[in-house]
Amino acid sequence: MDGALLFFARGLRAFGFGFSAVLIGIHLEHRGLSAALIGLTLGLGLAAASLSGLASAWLAQRIGRRRTLALSGVLMAVTGLDLALATSPAALVLAGLTGMLGAASVDLGPFASVEQTMLAEAVPAAARNTAFGRYSLTAGLLNAAGAAAASVGTAASTSRYFLLYAALGLVTAVAPLLISARLEAPGPAVAFGSFRPLALLAALFALDSLGGGFVANAVIAYWLHARFGAGAGFLGPAFAGIALLQAASYEVSGRLANRFGLINTMVFTHLPSNLLLLLVPFSPNLTFAVVVLFARFALSQMDVPARQAYVLSIVPPAERAGAVAMTGAVRGVAQSFGPVLSGIAIGAAAFGVPFFAGGGLKIVYDLALYRGFRYHRAAHET
Repeated sequence: MDGALLFFARGLRAFGFGFSAVLIGIHLEHRGLSAALIGLTLGLGLAAASLSGLASAWLAQRIGRRRTLALSGVLMAVTGLDLALATSPAALVLAGLTGMLGAASVDLGPFASVEQTMLAEAVPAAARNTAFGRYSLTAGLLNAAGAAAASVGTAASTSRYFLLYAALGLVTAVAPLLISARLEAPGPAVAFGSFRPLALLAALFALDSLGGGFVANAVIAYWLHARFGAGAGFLGPAFAGIALLQAASYEVSGRLANRFGLINTMVFTHLPSNLLLLLVPFSPNLTFAVVVLFARFALSQMDVPARQAYVLSIVPPAERAGAVAMTGAVRGVAQSFGPVLSGIAIGAAAFGVPFFAGGGLKIVYDLALYRGFRYHRAAHET
């Protein structure tokens, strides 16, 4: 029952993030924001999402994990109301400060450090790889549904979507309160311990996320809109297809990790996807660009459940929430620079810059990760 509630809340958020990533750029443009301000808003959202993970890990030790997750749902509701009702550029840009903008990946935000820790404790260690694969699969399927739902939207109707986004936040605020007390932190658990084993790993995650910020889903959606004139009617189904491919890859990821190891799964699925990313700017038309993106996304997210399981398995249980929060903060702050620079590049018609910068940085990350960690297995792998 506890696991089902965790999956339920994750899925609802993913549905909201699915249509938000497709529509946020179009919505902000319709409200009068320039490409540079749109990039700034997305960058703020990514930075706030990562830093809020640190705050939620600290807060979970004081008011409890379930209440902390409930507050994350409230933040999602506030974000939706801001986007739906605000008209001034300043208020719209500040929407990103809640950490629940949903511009990139559903594993960032104030919920991630707490929710992933609870999931790791809700299943046996031997089942952890598969559990995190299913956790990501649930989010991927609902993310696809959200992107598909965005296809019926127009620039004039996006406010209604963000009112729905606020309603989803309220539901996800209630769900954690139904989880049993056994998944609360036992006793005086330490939120932030010694993360020396994570220092190099966190630095590499920052490099990967800096690259990822250039090609966050919301950036790609806005790039397709700016470059080829794609509207919500096309972007919705396209990103729904992308999310379905990602969802399928999550299920495969857990199986590959069991057979070949977490680090091998992270590197040898991620590296080819980043080579494909370099091809996107050469697309002669919208169809070719989307086909290349489909091939890329079929591989690019297999590292997500493997990374989550790896981080949670190389630190003591008492430090898990802090480890997820710390690595997430480093990743998110680095990632936040990408949309800002991408927005400037898109506005200046330098259309290839986000993909070349993002793909290049991610390839360097893959090679460095394999060199530094190929012999360092997680505890449940030995």
